[in-house]
Formats: sequence, C-alpha cells, structure tokens
Amino acid sequence: MKTQLILKTKSDNKANSAYIINTKNAVNDLNLSKLEKDYIKSEIDNKHSVIEVNQYSHKVFILFNKNEKNDFELIEKYRNLGNKFYKTLSKSKIEKITIENHTESESYLLAVAEGMLLTSYKFDKYLTKKSEYTLSKIELIGGKSLTSKINELQIICESLFITRDLVNEPLSFLTAEQLSEEAKKLGKECGFKVEVFNKKKIEALRMGGILAVNMGSIEPPTFTILEWKPENAVNKKPIVLVGKGLVFDTGGLSLKPTGDSMDYMKCDMSGGAAVIGTFYNISKLKLPVYCIGLIPATENRPDGNAVTPGDIIKIYDGTTVEVLNTDAEGRLILADALAYAKKYDPELVFDIATLTGSAAVAIGHHGIVTMGNANRKYFDKIKKSGNNVFERIAEFPFWSEYSEDIKSDIADLKNIGGKYAGAITAGKFLEHFTSYPWLHFDIAAPAFLKADDSYRLKGGTGVGVRLFTDFLKNYSI
Repeated sequence: MKTQLILKTKSDNKANSAYIINTKNAVNDLNLSKLEKDYIKSEIDNKHSVIEVNQYSHKVFILFNKNEKNDFELIEKYRNLGNKFYKTLSKSKIEKITIENHTESESYLLAVAEGMLLTSYKFDKYLTKKSEYTLSKIELIGGKSLTSKINELQIICESLFITRDLVNEPLSFLTAEQLSEEAKKLGKECGFKVEVFNKKKIEALRMGGILAVNMGSIEPPTFTILEWKPENAVNKKPIVLVGKGLVFDTGGLSLKPTGDSMDYMKCDMSGGAAVIGTFYNISKLKLPVYCIGLIPATENRPDGNAVTPGDIIKIYDGTTVEVLNTDAEGRLILADALAYAKKYDPELVFDIATLTGSAAVAIGHHGIVTMGNANRKYFDKIKKSGNNVFERIAEFPFWSEYSEDIKSDIADLKNIGGKYAGAITAGKFLEHFTSYPWLHFDIAAPAFLKADDSYRLKGGTGVGVRLFTDFLKNYSI
C-alpha cells in the first residue's frame, strides 16, 4: 500500500491542504481572504462539494458535505467525498495533502480518509506501463486520540488491498495451491496459524464435494485452515468463517456462456479472499476473539473426467447429493467445509460466497443477501456492522418449505432447486450441513464490479472484510 496516513498536530499554511466543513458559515472561520471565502460560498450554493482555491505556491481545497442524512448514511457520504477528492488530487498530481476537520465529529475526517485510501488502490502487476501518480501521504490534523484510529484504518485498508489483489489475480497465477500459499505468507507475517490439506488428505477425509468439482481440473484442490486464538479471547468456542475458494469457474460440463459470465469467473474465490483479509485484520489488530477460517479451494473445469449432471457424490458427513447442474458447484465445496466445521463445536459460523445469480438479480450490487438459522441477536449485530461499513445486509426469508425444492428422488439432496428463489434454495442446501448457529452471505453481485462505484473500484472489491472485521471488533467489546 503506497499511500500512508500520518497524524499531525499542526498544519503548514504553505502546504497543499484541505478543510472539511458541513455548514456554509464554517467558511468564515478559515484563514482565507474575503474574496476566497466569497468564491467558496458561491461554489457551495452551486452544489459543488470539492472546491479548489489556487494560492499559487500551493492549493487549498474545501470539502463540503451538508449533513442531510443521519447515522451510517452520512458517514458513507463522507467516504464518497473522499473518493471524489482523491480523483481531484490525481488530476493535479498532488502527492501529499494535509486535511483539517472543521466539523463536530472526527468520524467524518476518518471517513474521508477511508474513501481516499480505498480509491488509491491499483492492480497494475501485469501492466508494462504503470501509472506514475501516487498520493504518498495523507496528513490528518488532530490530537493523540486519533493515533489508534488512524492505525486501525490503515490496517483495514491494507487488508482490502490484499483481498482485492487476490480476487483480481488470474488463474494463471492464483491456483488453489497458490491461494493456500498466499494465506501461509500472511499467517507468517501477521501471526495466525495456517494448515493446508493437500489432495491426498482431502481424499482421506472423503470430502466428496471438493473432489467432485475438482475432477475436471489438472490442478489439485486444497483445504486451508486458518486459526487465530489469542490468550485473552473472549469466546471459548470459536467463530468459524468459511469462504468459497473457486479460483475459476467455467461451469464444468454445464458450461457458462463466455460473455458477461465466464469471462470474470476468476472472482469466484472472493469469499475465500474475504476470509483471508479478515484474518489479516483480526491478527494485526490483535482482536481478542477466537476464530477459525476454512477455505475449500479448487477450479471447476469441463475435462473428460469432470463430474457429470446426474452423478451422485458423497459429502464429508456422508450426505449423498445428486448433481443436476455442475455450475452449482460452490455449494458442494462449501458443504464439505460446513460439515467439517462441526468438529470445532463452534459458537457461530459464517459462510461467504459468490454463490448465486439469483442473489445478484434480486438486489444488485448494493448489498449482501443473507439468511441462516442463527439467533436473532446475531442477525441484528451483523446488520449493524453492515450499516457501519456500508455493506448493507438484505435478509431473505428462510422458511422450511424451501427445503422441499432440494429433495432428490435418488439421493439425500439435489444441488439445485426449481425455477424460483434460487438464492434461498442454495442457502437451504448449505443449512443441511450445519448443526450450529449459522449465517450465509451471498456476495455474487458486490464482489466484482464492471465499473467503479465510488471507492469500490472496478474489479474485486474485497466485500465482506470490513463487515466481518467490524462485527468481530464489536463482538470483543
């Protein structure tokens, strides 16, 4: 991560600087000329939120946000203001900026900085000609009380960059084995444990979902276990995070169309990447929460030995599944992981996956489809975290009738339901393998974008990392 947040107690009047304000009258308190103040006020009247004043030796920017919305929506407006400000700075190729807060809350200052940092992300590993512009320093004016918050924000943004990198990597680099290697590297750096099951171990454990999906691939699967267990953990039973690690999904023999479908299926491991990014955060921030991460990983290919529609496979817990669509593969590998999670006697299990087009059709990329059997308090807490980081939760109904749609005539289950409620029947399939409080997060739409959405940039977004980090941070309080 090239852009660094730095705390300063005093601004330099001759440096490029910005002032955050939320009322027009606040302009009167700034150390500017009357002519400059009148100009800024007229720009505010003209609905401009980033206003530039050229003082020749340096530039001064006014970041204006009228507090029309309440609570979490207002914080998101400041993040979006940070996104817009970063783009303004990049046009002028300004490499260092000082920001001073002239509002009633330091949370607005931090939100602007967050929007700027997340907008600064670039995936340019494979470009022969890289962008020369870098905003190297964002200096925030404030007291020592900001130190820990700035450090936390920097860590969380770094984790988003790591997660986005993983999602944006092509299969030519990020195989299932390489995904496990990346987890190992981060575990060594941050202090969480990593264990990787190879194909031989997966076969010995009879994880039939992973093995079935992997049948068409020449690359072996992996099953990665992450563990963060600090001595001061507030929970004796772990919270388990399960992430789908489909490093590429062709659909198998139920082949996907290429355009607007298979062409971006390198993102099908976004859930696994989100689990890795979350473990980066909880270990770097030293959160006192005992957590386990499980990432089943493989690719889904249509080789001559690939699993065939109509085949029957056996999941880790012995459940038989009739595979009617090989493109409904994510739930098969997650089934092994959810069944395996029982051995930890978990307090709570989350799974996160780019699972269904139905979820994307239902709510678009503006939120996360969620369902499960956990206690109401967990729904309420995750919804609050979703609002805090603006990765909002759309809770779907989870009525028992939906289970009827996945009953098979010749096996215990079938891997697809009917024409309707595809996201829910996929969730019901996963629920079969749980015997503990559990929530399912379908991130099919927000995980990978075709165009920028403010600070959520085109490509991998890292959705889920900030959500889970906020939940676990507040869980430990």
